[in-house]
Amino acid sequence: MAISLPVIEPVDLLPHEIEELQREIRGLAAERQAVILAHNYQRAEVQDVADFVGDSLGLSRQAASTSADVIVFCGVHFMAETAAILSPQKRVLLPDLEAGCSLAASITAEDVRRWRAQFPDYVAVGYVNTTADVKAELDYCCTSGNAVEVIDAIPSDKGILFLPDFFLGAHIRRMRPDRRIEVWMGECHVHKNINARNVNAKRAQYPDAEVLVHPECGCGGQLIYSAGLGDVDHNGLHIASTEGMIRAAKSDAASRFIVATEVGILHRMRQVAPDKEFVAADPRAVCAYMKTITLENVRDALRDDQHLVTVPEEIAERARAAINRMVAIG
Repeated sequence: MAISLPVIEPVDLLPHEIEELQREIRGLAAERQAVILAHNYQRAEVQDVADFVGDSLGLSRQAASTSADVIVFCGVHFMAETAAILSPQKRVLLPDLEAGCSLAASITAEDVRRWRAQFPDYVAVGYVNTTADVKAELDYCCTSGNAVEVIDAIPSDKGILFLPDFFLGAHIRRMRPDRRIEVWMGECHVHKNINARNVNAKRAQYPDAEVLVHPECGCGGQLIYSAGLGDVDHNGLHIASTEGMIRAAKSDAASRFIVATEVGILHRMRQVAPDKEFVAADPRAVCAYMKTITLENVRDALRDDQHLVTVPEEIAERARAAINRMVAIG
């Protein structure tokens, strides 16, 4: 899939300038009765000014439960859409309209309709990393943390259409080999390039480290397959969602971790477990879309009330049904 990535602008601010911008942002947020949400992959200084940091669905739940009138979503467009779906009475602002997602862009609502026509009796399950239009065509949404539970909640005689992430779909197939599961060939441009070679090189360098692998990673399938063959030691190897990685960072007894996902999460890991060491499996795993969000455009979103994200009610109602079915599962 050919994609055009935004340019990652460097942060040329001095520490005191970052602090001044953060103070300005907090002041504007208080004036506007706004809450600032930041994804785990955001720039460190953006995470530090947020009221809540987490994964996409967790942040949308925060959006739904907050009493704030305005939500500034420091993430990518589909995440802001999900917040708007769950919080239709609130103003959801996205600091930069270039904050897209290569995985969400890999499938359209028309693609889903055509695929469902080929498998009319199958149940459509989609990752939350999809647009509102796509969610509206689904039976269930899921996250990387609860995808298997969602599959298990669907009657065993039903076939599954899983979209859009191929690597997560392949992981589900391995976990539930008895199910009929068709998988869409979509991918995240960052995660697909984190491979077994990256991880094995880091394990050779840090043999005492635990390994945390996001199931979207290209290395996820390779590592599980290699472990099954005995080519990779499965001890200390964990497949986990971003929030699962955060929990492991806090609770696992290990003092060092190799982390196979977008490198922005390392900042939060070091905050929740400052006595531990976290090493990127691939330091080049940087999402240009996430990094379009800067302190300056967070400030501008609040000051100028810009980049309002809305979802037509007919689409939102159908998408909300797929999300609510997932939430009901737990």
